Amino acid sequence: MIYLDNAATSFPKPVEVYSEVLRCMETYAANPGRGSHDMAVEASFKIMDTRQELSELFNIPNLLDIIFTCNATQSLNIGIKGILKPGDHVISTTIEHNSVLRPLNYLSKKGVTFTLINVDENGYLNINNLKKEIRKTTKLIIVNHASNVLGTIQDIRTIGKIAKDAGIIFMVDAAQSAGVIPLDVLNDNIDILAFPGHKGLYGPQGTGGLYIKDTIELDSFIQGGTGSESSSMEQPIFLPDRFESGTLNTPGIAGLCVGIRFIRKVGIENIRKHENILVEYLLKELCKLSYVKIYGGCDYKNRGSVVSLTLDNVDVSEVGDFLNKKGIAVRTGFHCAPLIHQIIGTRRKGTVRISPGYFNTLEDIEELVIALNDIHEKRPFL
Repeated sequence: MIYLDNAATSFPKPVEVYSEVLRCMETYAANPGRGSHDMAVEASFKIMDTRQELSELFNIPNLLDIIFTCNATQSLNIGIKGILKPGDHVISTTIEHNSVLRPLNYLSKKGVTFTLINVDENGYLNINNLKKEIRKTTKLIIVNHASNVLGTIQDIRTIGKIAKDAGIIFMVDAAQSAGVIPLDVLNDNIDILAFPGHKGLYGPQGTGGLYIKDTIELDSFIQGGTGSESSSMEQPIFLPDRFESGTLNTPGIAGLCVGIRFIRKVGIENIRKHENILVEYLLKELCKLSYVKIYGGCDYKNRGSVVSLTLDNVDVSEVGDFLNKKGIAVRTGFHCAPLIHQIIGTRRKGTVRISPGYFNTLEDIEELVIALNDIHEKRPFL
């Protein structure tokens, strides 16, 4: 199988990730922070080691400001719903994932208002348009760093500076960039950072995290056992315990820890360079095919490892099915980001999304292009 669906979840993972998950399950998968025996202590150390790895990767001053979640969706919900109250105003964009759009829609029925800034056909946000929408009641700006539909990379450093100067909380959805594109919460002025563990960080599914700046006050998302202040019925107010009730996914977090160490060993710049080479080659080859329409433009320098396309006179689902039979895995449809499809003109059909990863090769891209040409030639019979 040629796997080109890394925007959904990365595959394969580094072999060390599989080994550490299994080692954890076999030797120390006890409750972290809940016991004084050796297994519980080792589990606690592994959890703390992973926080340390994340803090160094994202330049987070205090590793205890990182909480573990199931995925980026849960992280975004904790951040969005924990910060906003009736009367608050939010600024976001039309290129956001439903993990942002749906919580905002939910909160709009409870007195929160939001403005979605349009992006251009290549997915880029106009900074001046964002500035114009700032109100006295604007409490939060939330932007995805890299689009899961077009690969567009937003200028989060500039947006973060605007938010800081205006006294507005800045939240970044790093679902497509964490582990692949450098992130620095201090220099980018990020107050809240939501990220998955199972994509660019090479952790198992069921892992994710949320960085909350120590000056930001979020409502508690869940209450329960934390292993701390257990004699009290009140939820601890300090991080990370305030948001980490119940047993953590220790095997998953152990795998995540190793995934991050793999990134640091290889170098995030080298991972980014390799994925850029693949995307550049893919775009150049696709531009030779008159029957392929590429969305998001052909610029590969300011783009994540995502390319969306359609084929003339072939439904995207048929393209996906044909490729699957050829042993090539891609994603088809709307990719849980409905509004951007209205802008790029794919509201009724969606796109075929190609998302190469670090473990893909130029040969994989060649096989994909050959398969797309095969689909075009056989389209009357599909």
